[in-house]
Amino acid sequence: MMQLEKIRQEFPALGTQVYGKPLVYLDNAATSQRPLSVIRKWEELSTERNANLHRAVHRLADLATQEYEATRDAVRQYLNAASREEIIFTSGATASINLVAFSFGEAFVREGDEIIVCEAEHHSDIVPWQMLCERKGAVLKVLPVDDGGRIRLGALPALLTPRTRLLCVAHISNVLGLVNPIKEIVKICHSAGCPVLVDGSQGIVHERVDVAGLDCDFYVFSGHKVYAAPGTGVLYGRRELLSRMPPYMGGGEMIETVRWSGTTYAPLPQKFEAGTQNIAGTPTLRPALEMVKRLRDPEILAESNAIKSFMLNGLNKISGLRLYGEPSSPEEKIPLFSFSVEQAHHEDLALILDKMGIAVRSGQMCAEPLMDRFGVTGMLRVSFAPYNTLQEAEYFMQSLERAIKMLRG
Repeated sequence: MMQLEKIRQEFPALGTQVYGKPLVYLDNAATSQRPLSVIRKWEELSTERNANLHRAVHRLADLATQEYEATRDAVRQYLNAASREEIIFTSGATASINLVAFSFGEAFVREGDEIIVCEAEHHSDIVPWQMLCERKGAVLKVLPVDDGGRIRLGALPALLTPRTRLLCVAHISNVLGLVNPIKEIVKICHSAGCPVLVDGSQGIVHERVDVAGLDCDFYVFSGHKVYAAPGTGVLYGRRELLSRMPPYMGGGEMIETVRWSGTTYAPLPQKFEAGTQNIAGTPTLRPALEMVKRLRDPEILAESNAIKSFMLNGLNKISGLRLYGEPSSPEEKIPLFSFSVEQAHHEDLALILDKMGIAVRSGQMCAEPLMDRFGVTGMLRVSFAPYNTLQEAEYFMQSLERAIKMLRG
C-alpha cells in the first residue's frame, strides 16, 4: 500500500499522537483531516492574495477573485452541473439547506403545501423544514426507514400529493452509513412533479457525484467533511429554480442597483452570495476535490473495501452489540458503523477509546428522531475515510473489545 502511505504523509494530523499513542482518527463523518495542499492554499490566499472579491480593480483583489471564481468552475465540473451559475458558495451544508428552505419556501410554498423529509436525516435537514412549515403553515411529512435503516421506498408514492413541494434526503446517512437510492427517489418524485434536495455531506466523500446523472434539483455539501477548510460549502441548484427564488440575505455584492425607491438584484450566482465571502477558505475546495480524485486510486479503494468487510464481520461477532444500518449488499454501505453495546454506555466507550488514541463519535449524531426510531439515547459511531488503514481498523477492534470488557467488569 505504498500509494496510501504516500498520501497519508500529506495529512499532518495523521502523524500526531494522543496520550502518547499514535492517533487513529475515526471521526471522519464529522470532520475530515486536511492535506498540505489545502493548508498551503489557505496560507497562500491569507498571506499573498487577501483582498475583497469582485469589487476593487487593484491587482490583489483581481487575484483573489480569480482564485474564487476558478473554484466555482472546478466545482461545477466536478459535480457535472450544467452551468457555473448553478454553483452557490455558502459556509456549509447547513447554510445551503437553510438558504433553500427560506428562498425556495418564499417562492414555491404556500399554506397547506407539503414537504417530505426522510426519517434518517441530520438535524440540519430537519429543523430548517420545520421552521419553513411553521412560517408558511405547510405540512411536514416523514419518509420512514425500516428496521435495517433502509428507506421504505414503497411508502413514497403514497406520501406524494399535488401539494408536495419538495422532498429532502441524504445521499448517505451520517448515522447508518447506507447509500440511499437517490436515482429511484428522484424518478418517483419527478413523476409526481416534486423536486428533490439531496444532502451530500457524506456522499461527496464516498460517491462519484454527478448531479446530471442523479437528476436532483438541489445538492449540498460541506467543505470540512471533504478535506477543505471549515466554513466552506456548496449549494448546487437547477438554474430554473434558483432564478425564481428570492435572495436569502441582503447586502453587498448581491445587488444590481440600490435606490431608496427599491433594489434590484444581481444575476446568479451572486444573488445568493451577499457580503464578504470566505476569501481564503473557499478556494481550498479545489485542492480538496483533487485529493478526492487521488483517493479513488484502485489500491486505496481496495483497502477501504477490506476495512468495510473486516469491520462488519468483527462487529457482528461481539456479544450484545447491535449494529444500525445493515446493508443488503456491500455496495449499499460505506465504512461507517454506528452501534450500541449492552452494559456499555456509548460515551464511556468513547472516553476509554480516546485514552487508547482512537477518536470516535458518541451520542445522537445530530439525528435525535432516528435515535427515537431505534429506541436508543445514543450510539457509538466509527467513520473511516479513504486515508485510514486496515491496521487502524484492527487496532480499533482490539481496543473496543478491551473497553467492553473493562465496562462489563
